[in-house]
Amino acid sequence: MIVKKNIFNIYYLFILSHLTLWTLVPTFSNTNLPLDTIEALAWGSNLGWGFDKHPPLSAFAVELFFSIFGSNDWAYYFLSQLFVVVAFIYVWKFSNEILDNKKLALISILVLEGIYFYNFTTPEFNVNISQLPFWAMAVYFFWKSLETNNKSFWFLFGICSALGFLSKYLFVYILFSLFLYLFFNLKKYKKHINNYLFSVIVSLLILSPHFMWLYENNFSTITYGFKRSSLGDSEIVDHLVNPIIFLFNQLIILIPFFIMIFVLLKKVKLLKFKNQKTTFLFTVTFLPIILILLTSLFTGAKIRTMWMTPFYLFFGVFFIEFFKRNIDFKKLKKFFIFFLFFFIFSPMLYLSISLIDKTKRTDYPGREISRLVQNKWDNNFVNEIKIVVGDEWSAGNLSYHLRSRPVWINDLGQKIMNIKDNQGVIYTGNPSILKKICPGVFGTIRPVGYCMIGKK
Repeated sequence: MIVKKNIFNIYYLFILSHLTLWTLVPTFSNTNLPLDTIEALAWGSNLGWGFDKHPPLSAFAVELFFSIFGSNDWAYYFLSQLFVVVAFIYVWKFSNEILDNKKLALISILVLEGIYFYNFTTPEFNVNISQLPFWAMAVYFFWKSLETNNKSFWFLFGICSALGFLSKYLFVYILFSLFLYLFFNLKKYKKHINNYLFSVIVSLLILSPHFMWLYENNFSTITYGFKRSSLGDSEIVDHLVNPIIFLFNQLIILIPFFIMIFVLLKKVKLLKFKNQKTTFLFTVTFLPIILILLTSLFTGAKIRTMWMTPFYLFFGVFFIEFFKRNIDFKKLKKFFIFFLFFFIFSPMLYLSISLIDKTKRTDYPGREISRLVQNKWDNNFVNEIKIVVGDEWSAGNLSYHLRSRPVWINDLGQKIMNIKDNQGVIYTGNPSILKKICPGVFGTIRPVGYCMIGKK
């Protein structure tokens, strides 16, 4: 039998092992940071309260780490895992509140290793990963707020709600689900309304600079979201096909998770939603998925698989609570075998793919290209590189790797001829076009052209 002391030891070992393993594996297997991480670093070099694609929190996070660790790739794999394990910690805290059983709470965390959003995809720090801790904390603090009506918990809920929304707008699905729970239990929580409104005010105060940025930038982030989901291009058939594809993808992703759950059961017997806990669990587990499915059904929007990253954080707690009377603790040994298999298999698969497939973006020689560009710059100019212009990948890699940490800009909005030579600018882009308009030193590192404008 697992004693209480062993439960805590296994929990801490799991958190530390996940953090270490998923920091080390991509550090040793990848030549370059993944696309989304480089993109966030590019935004971070030119911080604002929003960007054309996403709100700013992921950029704030990587820029903070850059100010501490510089261009050391391991730091950003570590950052990503910090976001993951903080989410795990708050799921653990929540599961202890709900399940009131340390052993069951431990299982509800371990089964998350059966969902590839929390292992295989985590080396790429992006807006999906940046939601994770705030999603978990928002649910935890909302639950504590309902239980105690303590203003400090409502305050923390308001902060986490804002930070989650600043990570990605899809965070609104969990916030709306929590609102619906409160609304349909209004009679019970009548005394909580003032404090709930207080948490909303806290969120709005934090979000106000971003809302101002949105207005000043013609709501470009929202426009991008609509474009990515193909909302403007949907046809009648998409209202049926896209939701079906969405559901199919989710079922495939969850197969390892369900294997780990069902290996514990002596029989499968559905239970009823008979108390506040199970109703709340349904709200935070399935209601956001139902809402996003309805979005696809009514609008024809294409829901991309990676968008669902935070939606499954509480699946372990839900299914353990749902089937807890059917769990056979004699099968724990078999469960741990499956857990260890998925825990080890996922990083080994990641490592194997990284070593075998050399065509990935993480094999891009970004550091070497930046060294060649820096050498050519030093041979021609006396000032530092202050600005890099171009797409987030080519120019973003330069911004990350060059020693002066130049500011990344996607498009100057002016002809390159207007740039002053004392600014120290490198323009990246199509070499055949760039060569014709470059007023400075031109070079090519296939397939990208580089136009350097500096002070001689």
